[in-house]
Amino acid sequence: MPTGARRLNFLSIGECMVELSGGGEGLFRMGFAGDTLNTAWYARARLGDNWDVAYFTAVGDDRYSRAMMEFLDGNGISTRLVQVIPGKRPGLYIIHQEAGDRHFTYWRDNSAARLLADDAEHLLNATSKADAIYFSGITLAILKSARREELLAVLEGARQKGALVAFDPNIRPALWPDVSAMRQVITEAASISSIVLPTFNDDAPFFGDRSPEQTVSRYLAAGAGEVVVKNGPNPVHVSTGHISVFLSVEEVDQVVDATGAGDAFNGAYLAARLRGEEPETAARAASRMAAKVIRHQGALISDT
Repeated sequence: MPTGARRLNFLSIGECMVELSGGGEGLFRMGFAGDTLNTAWYARARLGDNWDVAYFTAVGDDRYSRAMMEFLDGNGISTRLVQVIPGKRPGLYIIHQEAGDRHFTYWRDNSAARLLADDAEHLLNATSKADAIYFSGITLAILKSARREELLAVLEGARQKGALVAFDPNIRPALWPDVSAMRQVITEAASISSIVLPTFNDDAPFFGDRSPEQTVSRYLAAGAGEVVVKNGPNPVHVSTGHISVFLSVEEVDQVVDATGAGDAFNGAYLAARLRGEEPETAARAASRMAAKVIRHQGALISDT
């Protein structure tokens, strides 16, 4: 980076949780993960040294929150904007295997991350300095209604001032009071976003989309500038309103673990777009990243 050049800022907003996996003979391995953290991880891997990647969340003042912060900082994801809330704790989930598939049990009702948007001034200051901001439907779902609206208003302001705002609906109906509220908020979030990164099989049951083209059309009509529809092993649909293209994804003979594949796609796609690559080129790079991730155990891999 040339001397005196300004560092650019990528900000990911959401919840990082304590993860317990394994479980053989009652023994579990502890780690840290979350959809918006996973995306920040892969964006960090593909952005240059002129980018600072930071995570915006809230944690407690316990040992596991401190370990989480050390993990993030140790892997190049800045915690300078993380809020520490005394007496709170991070959320927790356990991964267990059943019938050859992974199942998740969560404890997050009282997690510190649910308060991440409570300090309006801190939120505004953090987003005002960001060149790119990423958030998800999970980010929105864990917040109280008033704080959710505050976050969306701040993000809309950031986009109007020139920041790239990216959103993955990442639909999790169990986190929402009802499906109607979920659809309304997700549509509102898309309306203030530069890029929307949905997954067709997640969206279709709740929005009635019969094809990825309908998913694209719905988000473009809401106000999104660019839509990239992920669809498992099927082609990715990329549209900006001016271009619309389907791109085949890399075939994977054996899927080891699909956890985090969509998040990895998002991180690689956003990094490529922020480096100035065209949507089609970015989607191809993102598909390769997702294919690499599903060949490994866990959402976060270091071989990127």
